[in-house]
Amino acid sequence: MRGDAGQAFPVYIAVIAGLLFLAFAYFAVGQAAFTRNAAQTAADASALAAAQDAREQLREGWLEVILDPDQWGGFPNAEGYADASACESASDFAFRNEAKLDGSGCQPLTSGASGFRVTVSTTGGKPNPATASAEAVIEPRCTFTEEPTTEPPPPPSSPPPSADPEEEELGPIRGLTCDGKPWEIDPENPRLPAATELFTVRLSE
Repeated sequence: MRGDAGQAFPVYIAVIAGLLFLAFAYFAVGQAAFTRNAAQTAADASALAAAQDAREQLREGWLEVILDPDQWGGFPNAEGYADASACESASDFAFRNEAKLDGSGCQPLTSGASGFRVTVSTTGGKPNPATASAEAVIEPRCTFTEEPTTEPPPPPSSPPPSADPEEEELGPIRGLTCDGKPWEIDPENPRLPAATELFTVRLSE
């Protein structure tokens, strides 16, 4: 009996060692998967933050020239924001998610779409940091087709000398359509839809 027990002991040790090895392997794989997921979450959040910052810039810039459609430029097409400001927001959100901009960091898209590609690496004291990238795009939700205005009648050939010149009154600006709904801009109270109604921000596929 003692001989059998002596022979079984090494087998027992081998089984225990095998189980411990498997447990360690599963732990390592799980830890690596968790780190990769954390990196991708940070990349997604950072890319969206950059695009959302750019979206707010677009609306603010548009509001500054709202009464002069000739100066709207690329605002209706999601063009005309500062990349540096948007990438600062990306860096901030990466830090909040225990990551940092890595490699190419934060770059505007070059595929013709408006938006950013962000690459981050995890921090948080992990021995094997993970790297991930994400792209966020800014899509216009509005279109603008300037409607022709009716020309005012010509002034009289010989106005009375004492008559003061009348200031031309601005009429409402029409032609802006957001999600199929017309938006009229009143010169007395010029407003634009909210940034989320002007542009969609999403992660690209």
